[in-house]
Amino acid sequence: GIAATAAMAVPASAADMPMVMKAQPVVVETYSGWYLRGDIGWSFLEWADRDDNEFTAGGGIGYVINDNLRTDLRVDWAGMYDTTSSADDMSLTTVLGNVYFDIPTETMITPYLGAGVGYGFGNVDGGPDKDGMAFALMAGASVSLTDNIDIDVGYRFREILANGSNPMEHQVTTGLRIGF
Repeated sequence: GIAATAAMAVPASAADMPMVMKAQPVVVETYSGWYLRGDIGWSFLEWADRDDNEFTAGGGIGYVINDNLRTDLRVDWAGMYDTTSSADDMSLTTVLGNVYFDIPTETMITPYLGAGVGYGFGNVDGGPDKDGMAFALMAGASVSLTDNIDIDVGYRFREILANGSNPMEHQVTTGLRIGF
């Protein structure tokens, strides 16, 4: 029995795996590039020599094209401006397609510049509405909280090109972008 056991015993040996078999690090994208955004802020209206300020809110869906370029489609609303005449109270809503250039800083703070174009609805109580083509110019900075959550603080100039005097706004907003 000893002779049979000794004949079957073979010394064990180990070797490194060939280089092609070693595990490579896996790069996983944190999100698809799509994001949802929501913003709140304060808006300052300039319209036909009447000034007022009011709450503003908006939201949209966007896509990060690369490290420097992103785009979104958003809807923004500014509350009922109380102008000098009660017949001229106005709320403004726009639907804009926007493009943003994110300025690389290699830090968690990313400044940006942006522009948008679309359509605006100026609802005037007791008067003709101020609907028409609309545009916006933006500047601000975002702060990365995680790989897919950013806080955004910015300035936006928004104007609706309507017959007569155009409603224009200067807005200061803060918001959240969540990638998925």
